[in-house]
Amino acid sequence: MNYQETTNWMFNQLPMYQLQGASAYKEDLTNIKLLAAHLGNPENHLKCIHVAGTNGKGSTSHMLASVLQEAGYKVGLYTSPHLKDFRERIRINGEEISEDFVIEFIGKHKNFFEANDMSFFEMSVGLAFDYFASEKVDIAIIEVGLGGRLDATNIITPLVSVITNIDLDHTQFLGNTPALIAGEKAGIIKSNTPVVIGEYTNETQPVFLAKAEENKAPIYFATDLISEVFPSDLIGDYQFHNKKTVQQTIQILNETTNFKVADESLKSGLLHVVKNTGLQGRWQQLGENPKIICDTAHNKHGLAVVMNQIQKETFDNLHIVLGVVNDKDLDSILPLFPKKAHYYFCRPDSSRGLSTEILQDTAKKHDLIGEKYDSVEKAFLDAKKKATRNDFIYVGGSTFVVAELPLNKDN
Repeated sequence: MNYQETTNWMFNQLPMYQLQGASAYKEDLTNIKLLAAHLGNPENHLKCIHVAGTNGKGSTSHMLASVLQEAGYKVGLYTSPHLKDFRERIRINGEEISEDFVIEFIGKHKNFFEANDMSFFEMSVGLAFDYFASEKVDIAIIEVGLGGRLDATNIITPLVSVITNIDLDHTQFLGNTPALIAGEKAGIIKSNTPVVIGEYTNETQPVFLAKAEENKAPIYFATDLISEVFPSDLIGDYQFHNKKTVQQTIQILNETTNFKVADESLKSGLLHVVKNTGLQGRWQQLGENPKIICDTAHNKHGLAVVMNQIQKETFDNLHIVLGVVNDKDLDSILPLFPKKAHYYFCRPDSSRGLSTEILQDTAKKHDLIGEKYDSVEKAFLDAKKKATRNDFIYVGGSTFVVAELPLNKDN
């Protein structure tokens, strides 16, 4: 198989949460442990930082990778989902894994995957660990896919565990209260391994403290410990807490491991995240006059911050291109959106995309009025056509919506 055929096989033949949702979620680590053993347990040869959380774990992972890269280390970065190409998930010093490595890995182990019913995510994690070990990275930043306790990445023993924040998302798997979700995320806390908590509430802090005590894991609440926050090229308001989390994590690395990161590298890494890692879709500007911003925020916690940041902008008219997936609780997120805006409702090109009829009808109940379109592209083009120079266009609601945009400026 060539690269396209290989990734098509991965996407179409096996469970993949990004496409299928609930049916792809595995409730134990048996399969990934079986796969890791089959591969010779490459994860045992890696020094890692493990990053979980409802929001911000992708940005935090990319920031950490950028900082360590600036400090001169060879840094593996595993994240999900991807926007355009599967290879975005697996990088070393910002460079995506080669198509040849993906083809060879899948080809070599395809029979094993089929015989043991490996999920898309399990294969991807195995591929990342195998690649990072074979390339002898100095350190790997590993982002949790979903939850923590039962996530396929949770077979590593990291140098530091990181939990960015907790919000109600994926409640069908993780529980329907912040405390229950915190318990799942806290499943990445390991014995005698320091853990950094980015944000906490009165409901989640006791969960983290109890799990840390149970594991004799030193625990650090970044929001309380970091006073000076350094600037970054990631300018979304929600990055404030992520930067604190990164700064605290780097401080712990300096104090407890052989990895040393000078303040200059920390500051430079935070300022050059996009260049160093290729991160896209976080308050990303695609044009000006009118100003066009896209963002992958897709739940109540993330969207609340984004909507607040939009209100700080200066514009004549606001245009919002909006699409979501079908497991979103619309009645919790739609009230966050401004009523004074022109809406362009669209359905992302995914089997999980919510129909524009349902989105438009539900939005109307919240006094959000607009037209519906049968593709993200048509909605985006119409928004650009109707907007004037002093207007503002926001595109979001789902990672899938952002993935369908031309992600370079002035499109």
